[in-house]
Amino acid sequence: MMNFDSTQKMTKEAMDNMLTAYSSMTKGFQQIAAEAADYSKKSYEDSAAAFEKLVTAKSLDKAFEVQSDYAKTSYEGFVAQATKMGELYTDLAKEAYKPFEDAVAKATA
Repeated sequence: MMNFDSTQKMTKEAMDNMLTAYSSMTKGFQQIAAEAADYSKKSYEDSAAAFEKLVTAKSLDKAFEVQSDYAKTSYEGFVAQATKMGELYTDLAKEAYKPFEDAVAKATA
């Protein structure tokens, strides 16, 4: 049977691990939110610039060119952003799990 001191120590370690994981998750979500806000702002600015070019196009061919250029750069930007966001979520999961990974390693050793 475990004594009070060892139980208290295990409880403290579990609480520390939980708080460390919570802190990591908070930082990760803040980073993700900032990245999403930056991407939204850039996307809005790019679409406004493309619309301005589209409105000032002198010919139908020029308008199609502007639209296809915008579609291409918009798609490429979206794919790059989706990859970056995926990496941020992966890093978040790894950092949040790390304290519990150490605890499991100690328990199984």
